[in-house]
Amino acid sequence: MKNERPKRGLSVEVRNGDFNGAMRKFKRKVNDDGIMQVLKEKEFYEKPSLKRKKAKAAGRARWLKKQSKDKMENGY
Repeated sequence: MKNERPKRGLSVEVRNGDFNGAMRKFKRKVNDDGIMQVLKEKEFYEKPSLKRKKAKAAGRARWLKKQSKDKMENGY
């Protein structure tokens, strides 16, 4: 086809009429790509101070998780 445009975004091919399998693959692709996370973040306006507060809390949670993991592995 001459005027065929390149595909944009995510796509999944349905093989042998297996729509459910294609839907599972598509959901996995969407989840891995983080599209739903971005949509949830942009659904409502969030003040910059609240964004910083959430980022700081997430960083602290990551740090505490790493500390507890190190403590379990090394015993200190």
